[in-house]
Amino acid sequence: MQKIVLLIISMISLNAAAQNFMTPEMLLQLGRVNPLGITKKDASGSQNIIYSVSIPSVEENKSNSKVYSVSVNGGKAIEISDYSSLLSDKNVSPDGKNILYSEEVKINKVLGKDYYPKMEKSDVMIYDALDYRHWDTWNEGKHNHVFFKANTKDAVGIDIMKDEPFDSPQKPFGGDEDFIWSPDGSKIIYVSKKKSGTQYALSTNTDLYEYDLASKTTKNLTEDNLGYDTAPQFSPNGDLTWLQMKRDGYEADKNDIIVSFKGLKMNLTASWDGTVDSFTWSEDGKKVYFLAAVDGTKQLFEVNFPGLTKIAVRVNQVTNGDFDVNSIIGFSSNSVIVTRTDMNHASEIFSYDLKKKSWKQITKVNDEAYSKIALSKTEKRYVTTTDGKKMLVWVVYPPNFDPSKKYPTLLYCQGGPQSALTQFYSFRWNFQVMAAQGYIVVAPNRRGMPGHGVEWNEQISKDWGGQVMKDYLSAIDDVAKEKYVDTKRLGAIGASYGGYSVFYLAGIHNNRFKTFISHCGVFNLESMYGTTEEVFFNNFDHGGAYWEKDNAVAQKTFSEFNPINMVEKWNTPILIIQGGKDYRVPIGQGQEAFQAAQLRGIKSRFVLFPEENHWVLKPQNARVWQGEFFRWLKETL
Repeated sequence: MQKIVLLIISMISLNAAAQNFMTPEMLLQLGRVNPLGITKKDASGSQNIIYSVSIPSVEENKSNSKVYSVSVNGGKAIEISDYSSLLSDKNVSPDGKNILYSEEVKINKVLGKDYYPKMEKSDVMIYDALDYRHWDTWNEGKHNHVFFKANTKDAVGIDIMKDEPFDSPQKPFGGDEDFIWSPDGSKIIYVSKKKSGTQYALSTNTDLYEYDLASKTTKNLTEDNLGYDTAPQFSPNGDLTWLQMKRDGYEADKNDIIVSFKGLKMNLTASWDGTVDSFTWSEDGKKVYFLAAVDGTKQLFEVNFPGLTKIAVRVNQVTNGDFDVNSIIGFSSNSVIVTRTDMNHASEIFSYDLKKKSWKQITKVNDEAYSKIALSKTEKRYVTTTDGKKMLVWVVYPPNFDPSKKYPTLLYCQGGPQSALTQFYSFRWNFQVMAAQGYIVVAPNRRGMPGHGVEWNEQISKDWGGQVMKDYLSAIDDVAKEKYVDTKRLGAIGASYGGYSVFYLAGIHNNRFKTFISHCGVFNLESMYGTTEEVFFNNFDHGGAYWEKDNAVAQKTFSEFNPINMVEKWNTPILIIQGGKDYRVPIGQGQEAFQAAQLRGIKSRFVLFPEENHWVLKPQNARVWQGEFFRWLKETL
């Protein structure tokens, strides 16, 4: 009997210890909050936030969602089955007569059976130009088109892009934010890149188009701008507003807020040294609120709208702290309703009082889960780079960190390459889980990241293997001076451009690192150029094509900055992870790297997800990803 009691006590102690730190299994069980909108005020002046919560099911290998309603002031959330009548539908015209929607339409001949109708069982695809595949989908000659129809039962839709080989919403990630009604319902504004084939793959030139319902004519509203024009919306006063990048082919150009006012296009953020993520108008039409990266976080900003007065345009940072404000849901009284994360907490909905400057957490979907685990400490550290600049570095410590002990340490290399490294909460590259397994994580805001000025962000272009690599090494070398860092157990990890960084560091690290992990990383710049789909990206970031022998910038990129040219210096174990349907960084990149490592006699492993793209989306695959990630670290670090 005594042995049984001791066994039970032991099991309870083990369970308590297991629950003390975040695990990959626990990460998969967290609810993922998605805001749907805010209701209008009822007779009593009350408003509710409508949101969904999805939780991955490993058993079913899919995510299941439920919808909830909660007061903007907080309180108990109520599960609801139908919210269609609770939120206004932006796709219904202001007069309620018509409704907007999109459908995929077959336009081009591509398939074998398109050309040879009797060959119905053929699986041939025939292309005369590029854009034959995009992200994770092959082009079968179908395009997204915008339709409208009378808001009545059995109404027939009208394709406002009839027979055009162009897309709206934009592929692959565009949604109904790509089309809106004009305030009087007489026109439709939509986003489209009206280029096809090879020209489509070479350009970022999306424009805003205005379709007039009465005349059935279409007008290009942004023909003068050669870069991205996106995210159209109207101010409360009826002024068309959108986001704009100036340069064609540069997907990470400075993103500005443009307002069309009395025939003038006013750039509200032209003199501000940053780039806008998303925006929304204040209810009175006097300000635009927007989100942007700043100093290793993502915060809420505001800019006043002076119209044609002589009042100066001023950008002010509204929120501040070690967290990310990820989306603006709407407004209620003096508060703005947003979603917020940090490196210890997944997204939840918060209210920020603009007058009192105070926060209130509205949803608490994962509070119970977090209350049972020890959280990681995150700190900002500033490191001097080799060219004398101050670089922010996030350092994440294991729960219950003891500075008298020594810890294995991971250098995290961010993707993008122009992607902000802020207080994000990833369900794959999760710093909380890494730290909870006993690793210190070093995450530098190296060259090429928004939040530190436009110049800092752009310095990575055409210099992939230059100063940015020195930034990585400056960060890990600085943190490695601490006594609690086990300098004999350093690793470097990353995905996409971060995966490229791992491949490149493997050739220049001078034995700093004991192990590497690269996920969907670029290994061979020449074969990458020949197989990736958005060619504009490579042209801008690499300075041109590898065959341009008179192009000094491109030749430097494809010779000095190409990881394949440094394989002879590889001497460190490496895990290579690849998505089979990743057409941005195609499968050959991972295959080439693994083959090189194996033939060099280097301990290496190739983990292929045949049906995944640049990410890992299916719950069971996500769990395997985490298992392989930490299994490799246990074996090699």
